[in-house]
This record gives sequence, structure tokens and C-alpha cells, in this order.
Amino acid sequence: MTPPPLTWLYAPGDRPGVVAGALLAGADVVIVDLEDAVAPDRKEYARAATAELLGAPQPVPVHVRINALDGPLAAADLAALAGLPGLSGLRLPKVTAPEQVARVAATAPGHPLYALLESALGVERAYPIAGAHPAVAGVALGEADLRADLGVSGDAGLDFARSRLVVAARAAGLAPPCQSVHPDIRDLEGLAASCAHGRALGFLGRAAVHPRQLPVIERAYLPGAAELDAAEAVLKAAAQEPGAQALPDGRFVDAAVVAAARRTLSLARRP
Repeated sequence: MTPPPLTWLYAPGDRPGVVAGALLAGADVVIVDLEDAVAPDRKEYARAATAELLGAPQPVPVHVRINALDGPLAAADLAALAGLPGLSGLRLPKVTAPEQVARVAATAPGHPLYALLESALGVERAYPIAGAHPAVAGVALGEADLRADLGVSGDAGLDFARSRLVVAARAAGLAPPCQSVHPDIRDLEGLAASCAHGRALGFLGRAAVHPRQLPVIERAYLPGAAELDAAEAVLKAAAQEPGAQALPDGRFVDAAVVAAARRTLSLARRP
């Protein structure tokens, strides 16, 4: 089982020096942003700089968040980026319908697509969007826009949408979604607590906006010693006696528990 990515680091596409630093920061995936992080008068430069960078393979997977699909810039972004050897995925902002994703898949074949749901309508259509096309590799929330659309101020107001996303991803056969960014780069304690909550909801990994957030996210999502011991005990018991059984500590072991134990150990084998 290949260990999944846990850290996704955003970098603005109009700042090549920042992108270069992000590629060396230790993130599992770097996301070059052409959308919210780039001012309108810098969009063309950001697109050209990103296309130049991705003309060659990169040391880590690089995804690009293109501009909104219902706006005038997305088509130019796709025309400039599709087929480049350094492009590992496309992140599609403000998706509200599966047809939008299918059109991108036809325009930029061969690239994994990640749909970002940032409105009530997008969340309501989470499952059809997640299953819109075989090219869809993941879904995620854009929580800043979603918070504004819903008019919620507290963190708990987003938990329904978060759980709905986790269920939609699983139902569509996708990997668990990663959490949206924690925007306060100084609040590492709050980040750790938020990651623990996200993990309990079924998320796996998190997007970051600063390299200092990466080790906090990784620690929060990697299994601890007790979790690893428990997973190893489950697999040992399953190897000795196939089928459902109870362990001496009272835990019940069946196929679902064995699969979860394998996932836990796969995370521990990250390089």
C-alpha cells in the first residue's frame, strides 16, 4: 500500500522564488496557485511563470490551482498547462456541478483532477462531483469561501459540510480528503487541535500556506506508538486465525478492522 500524501503546500504562482522554496520545504505536494493568491494584473505573468516551471519534471508532485471554471481565465490556464511534464494534478476551484469537471477532463486529458467545493451548492452536489469522471482523484473544501457563503462564524458550523465531503469521497471510491488550510500561520497549537478534529472526522492530511505548518500537520496525522502497536497486534492475530475473532484486550477483529490496521501501518512507512 503506497503511503498517501499528508502535506500540501500552497505557493503563489506569480512569485517564482517562493515556489522554488516550496519545492524544497518538505511538503508531499506543492500547489502553485493561480487563483486567490494572485492579483488580477498578475494573472498572465503567474500563468507564464508556472508553465515555464512545469516544462520540466519537478522534485515533488506539483499541482496547479487554476482560476474559477466559470470565469474568463480558466480556459487560458488549461491551454498553457495541459500536457506539461512537471504537472502532476489540477485543482479546480469553486466547482458546483459535475459537468464542469467533465469538461476539464476532456480539455486536459491525462491529469488527475481535484475538485474544490466552496459553496452550499457545491457541498450539496458533493457525491456527483466526486464521481463526475474517472480523472477525479480527490475532493476538498474551500472553507474560507464556504464559511462566507453559509454565513457561519464558528468552526462547528462547517462540520456538517466536512462530514458530507468525507462520505462523498468514500462513496465515490476516492482517497479521504485533505483538510482546508489553517490561515493563521502563527497559531500552531490551534492548527494541531484543528488537525486532530479533522482526523476524527475522517480527513487525511492538510493543505498549508507556510512551511512552518508542515511538521505540525504531519505529526497530527501520523499514527503514534500506541496506534502502531494496536495495528500490528490486529494483523498478527488475523494472520494466525483468519476470520472474525476477539483479542485478549477485548477488541473485535474482522475484515474492516484488518483493513484499517493496514492503512495505519502504511502511514508509518512514509519515507
